[in-house]
Amino acid sequence: MSRGHRACGPTPDHRKPVMSHIYIYSPAGAVRDKAAFRRGVKRLTALGHAVEVDEAALASHQRFAGDDATRLAAIGRAADSGADVALITRGGYGLTRILPALPYKSITRSSERGMRWVGMSDFTALQLAVLARTGAVTWAGPALVGDLGTEDEPDDIMMACLDDLLRGQGEGTGWRLPAERRPKTPDSIAKSDLSGKGIEEKGIRNARLWGGNLSVLVSLLGTPYWPEVPGGILFLEDTNEHPYRIERMLTQLLHAGVLGRQKAVLLGQFDPYRLVPHDRGFRLASVVDWLRQQIKAPVLTGLPYGHVPTKVLLPVGSTVDLVVQGREALLVWGDV
Repeated sequence: MSRGHRACGPTPDHRKPVMSHIYIYSPAGAVRDKAAFRRGVKRLTALGHAVEVDEAALASHQRFAGDDATRLAAIGRAADSGADVALITRGGYGLTRILPALPYKSITRSSERGMRWVGMSDFTALQLAVLARTGAVTWAGPALVGDLGTEDEPDDIMMACLDDLLRGQGEGTGWRLPAERRPKTPDSIAKSDLSGKGIEEKGIRNARLWGGNLSVLVSLLGTPYWPEVPGGILFLEDTNEHPYRIERMLTQLLHAGVLGRQKAVLLGQFDPYRLVPHDRGFRLASVVDWLRQQIKAPVLTGLPYGHVPTKVLLPVGSTVDLVVQGREALLVWGDV
């Protein structure tokens, strides 16, 4: 996605300031970069937002932001805060082990009152569990430390998308599909055209958007926290995973029948990873080619979402439309 291609809203410079109540909490890994934490809080405050920091946001126990009870209590306080947005400090690991005890009713009530739960990476576990248990919509988006607390200025597209969310004005996002080489196997082109032409004429309408971090998502398969979403649009991203490991996880979803039941699969960013001579040409594009041979649904790449600076915000569990015109892809969800 080019820096000149705006995925969200009008240019923020042309908008009037908006003040929102943002609750910062740590449901997973411990915050190690305190300077980035402070920068993130300072930036949100400088934008005019009322930032409330949870009492245990900087707690530490082993690799976690406090023991399980501490992190569960923080999630409960976030749900009861009355904030407009509950924003995680970071991902890491820790949510899957506390899924049975999550305050699902409180999270759902807060969502119904208008709170947006925002996060990514390990936060995928909470998002999918909430979707499976309650059907409530959460938002795949930035984390405080890694995205808002960077030494350089945060990505302008990400900030525009966050601004859309805070204003309640975000109704969709778009991106330009990367130019890709065609695979050698003709059958794969017949099953899923690289440009998405299979969905150009009518698009995909009223499909539920779901997904997140591939590793975390796969870890929930077969558990009570797995949402059944037939006919959905599945988006995926990951970081520090070699393409063969990405293919292995996709294979698990394929054999479990998950991928075959989707209307479309959207692949976000999978950086960074390191190829080795032993790969002999096997790379991420090889995985994409293979996936397109396995399922009839279109597989679109280049979604600006993942462990990268430029990321859009996506409503997990919301009904969306997907339209492709040439190399331009558009997801529309209206007023969530």
